[in-house]
Amino acid sequence: MSDKEQFVFKDKDLPPTDDLILQYLGASGHLWQSVMSYISESCDDTKGTWNWYNDGKQWLFKVVRKKKTIFWASVLEGGFRITFYFGGKAEPAIRASAIRDDLKDQYMTGPRYGQIRAITLRPGNTNDISEIEKLIALKMKIN
Repeated sequence: MSDKEQFVFKDKDLPPTDDLILQYLGASGHLWQSVMSYISESCDDTKGTWNWYNDGKQWLFKVVRKKKTIFWASVLEGGFRITFYFGGKAEPAIRASAIRDDLKDQYMTGPRYGQIRAITLRPGNTNDISEIEKLIALKMKIN
């Protein structure tokens, strides 16, 4: 991900609303809505909440199932990004999964935070949404 990404929800006193999110997303709004629809329709035991994080000085959207985080999302000017964190034990499942090879490579060669590694997408089209859905399903299966 680029260092020049501009996160938009950086005011602690201004929590994200659906209207603000869609305003910032612009043409990418339908992609955000696709992810949110998928979560609400396919993952009925998950909960998504916006929280202020002082370490990053921004609002992040966190989707959890019970006490396990499925993914983190942040809104950027004109888009958004979603990050999934997987432990080292997930490696065989990720290698065997149907996600794109570049996402598998991101997991395999990306930075490690102890045993944890990330896969991050900045969706630009419906093919990316399909990959996000696969990653959600994989994360739900592993958790």
